[in-house]
Amino acid sequence: MYAIVETGGQQFRVEEGGKVRVNLLPAKVGEEVRLEKVLLLGGNNLSIGKPYVEGASVQAEVLEHSLGEKVVIFKKWRRNDSRRTTGHRQQYTMLKIKSITA
Repeated sequence: MYAIVETGGQQFRVEEGGKVRVNLLPAKVGEEVRLEKVLLLGGNNLSIGKPYVEGASVQAEVLEHSLGEKVVIFKKWRRNDSRRTTGHRQQYTMLKIKSITA
């Protein structure tokens, strides 16, 4: 059985026992997180939500918080001898999927 869940404005396909890296969630390492925005339940019986499947949820455990690769932003204004360099590192949460309930 698998599910498609929405978190942080993105959609992820998850299976029981699998791991998924999502945008930072406000939970501590070792805590249980419940994802209730389930868009689709797959397997033997397919359930498609309108927009979400009623009564469906995904239980997950927070494994770690980490940072992504650094993205360098470089801006230059021509003929002004002006430039600016900044960077960004996205924060992520690693989840281990415990169970999918329909």
